[in-house]
Amino acid sequence: MLHWLFIKHKVITQQQNRKTMDRTFLQKTTIAILLTTTFFVLSITSSYAQSFCIEKNSDQITGEQDGFRYELWNQNSQGKACMTLGSGALFSGEWNGILNYLARRGLSYDETQTHSEIGKFFSTYDCDYRPTTESGNSYLSIYGWTVDPLIEFYIVEDWRNWIPSMDKNATLKGSFTVNGSTYDIYENTRVNQPSIVGNTTFQQYFSIRRDVRNSGTINISDHFEMWESLGMKLGKMYEVSYVVEGYKSNGSFNFKALDVYVEKP
Repeated sequence: MLHWLFIKHKVITQQQNRKTMDRTFLQKTTIAILLTTTFFVLSITSSYAQSFCIEKNSDQITGEQDGFRYELWNQNSQGKACMTLGSGALFSGEWNGILNYLARRGLSYDETQTHSEIGKFFSTYDCDYRPTTESGNSYLSIYGWTVDPLIEFYIVEDWRNWIPSMDKNATLKGSFTVNGSTYDIYENTRVNQPSIVGNTTFQQYFSIRRDVRNSGTINISDHFEMWESLGMKLGKMYEVSYVVEGYKSNGSFNFKALDVYVEKP
């Protein structure tokens, strides 16, 4: 009887040990899967995230990723100017102690077509925009250039401290309503200033939103067409981007959603 009880106890103990080993194996396997999945997700995220800052020996970084052009510009390499690329068109950045900072991402062109030949331009966005207000200024804008004629253009959605309409040389050309607000249109002339072709003289076009915002949809081509109806000619497209600009200020931003796209004619 005692021998039979001993054998029964031994069998039960072995079964319990196997169950414990099975649970331990399952736990280890689950942990391994979780770690592998986490590493995979982090690997995907890190493959998109690319950060860089302007160094003292340069004032510009350009490139293309995920089909979107990017550019970071820091005039005279002054202060700290950084930018991080995310997936698609997403990007973020920070600046302090700068003279003039521009971080932008969007679509680039070979200067052979006008905007109407390319199609209808749009943007959707949502930006955590945090410039300081102690000094200087900043814009959150659609931005770009054309050539023949050389034009620098802005569709200003949000801003701090100062906007081009405050420039005594800026000319009010008109106003129109689109995307839920009225935009005031201004033109200005820049004399011997930095441009995509070096220091030169060129025109600037501005649409400035009266009710500032940092998310929404922008019918970009509606602004192009309105400018041209007011005699503000655009040339062949070089770039249509979303930009965050700072002048003698500090700040940071992070696009949580962003797309710049074209509907073909």
